[in-house]
Amino acid sequence: MGDHDTISPYFYAFREHPMSRFWSQVVHDLTPYVPGEQPKIPGLIKLNTNENPFPPSPRVLAAIQAELGDDAGCLRRYPDPNADLLKNAIARQHGLTARQVFVGNGSDEVLAHAFQALLKHEQAILFPDITYSFYPVYCGLYGVDYRTVPLADDFSINPLDYCGQSNGGIIFPNPNAPTGCLLALDAIEQILQANPNSVVIVDEAYVNFGGKTAIPLVDRYDNLLVIHTLSKACSLAGLRVGFALGHKDLIAALERVKNSFNSYPLDRLAIVGATAAIEDAAYYEANSQTVIATREQLIGALCTLGFEVLPSAANFVFARHLHHDAARLASDLRDKKIIVRHFKLPRIDQFLRITVGTAAECTILSDTLRELLG
Repeated sequence: MGDHDTISPYFYAFREHPMSRFWSQVVHDLTPYVPGEQPKIPGLIKLNTNENPFPPSPRVLAAIQAELGDDAGCLRRYPDPNADLLKNAIARQHGLTARQVFVGNGSDEVLAHAFQALLKHEQAILFPDITYSFYPVYCGLYGVDYRTVPLADDFSINPLDYCGQSNGGIIFPNPNAPTGCLLALDAIEQILQANPNSVVIVDEAYVNFGGKTAIPLVDRYDNLLVIHTLSKACSLAGLRVGFALGHKDLIAALERVKNSFNSYPLDRLAIVGATAAIEDAAYYEANSQTVIATREQLIGALCTLGFEVLPSAANFVFARHLHHDAARLASDLRDKKIIVRHFKLPRIDQFLRITVGTAAECTILSDTLRELLG
């Protein structure tokens, strides 16, 4: 159940090497996640993996250069296994303590540890039927039973669907991915109150582009874990840093798994670079506001071209054209050196997920679509 691109090289690699007698049964049974394509095509407009169109804060590069010094001698020593510098910066930013903060090698690693540490119980966990497709992959990897909860007809999450169901935990992105639809904080609180004996994980990879974070609820609900990434809003997809915020007992569980897996998930450069990013919130807030403004302009242009666009609080839009096949549009755009993401999955196979690039990139996209649509 991976997010298969229309022409992903990873997908074909899996097909060409289907099995080996040396593989464990776990590996035989896995359906791996398929990451977004990272093609090396000159002049490409890349709108398929929700990367931020703006560079990271200048403070990030300065911090990394300062850490390296003149001869990069620091690289011969291990980093701080607890990443205290970064944890303290995150705690200060959100009014929490360092014991309520966990950091990892991208939010995907943080999520993986959360599945193993907090969601592997006798009862099945719950997540939406259309959501981040790494969730069922983690379930397969760690042997976690799950039930999917269908989104409403308008692709929104109905909080009542997560109330009154016995479960071993609940997880969903907010805004949801790949739809971009946002769940209000009072709805999240409704889910938390209805499931006091289950961990509720809110994956907030895109919350900085129009949503309200659930972090203020952390001190009120000991069953809430909020996960963030620096890949999107902080323009640090290449640095691989994510973090989780929650009750100290939830964080302690994540630390136990992490220290049984890899005591040094963040390198020295990632720790100082991420800390500098956290401390330059004003820079990133300005960038996020620019992305939001560009997103609204893009939505307007797509609607003018006859697309239906779901309400988005993310740095991407999810759109379909009533008279043109999504896979064909994605292929035709690629021929024009513009790549977007298409998912061959039930209910959404006619949608394209389009990252909000720069204003110039979005103008080129809409002009190209106008040409393709005739």
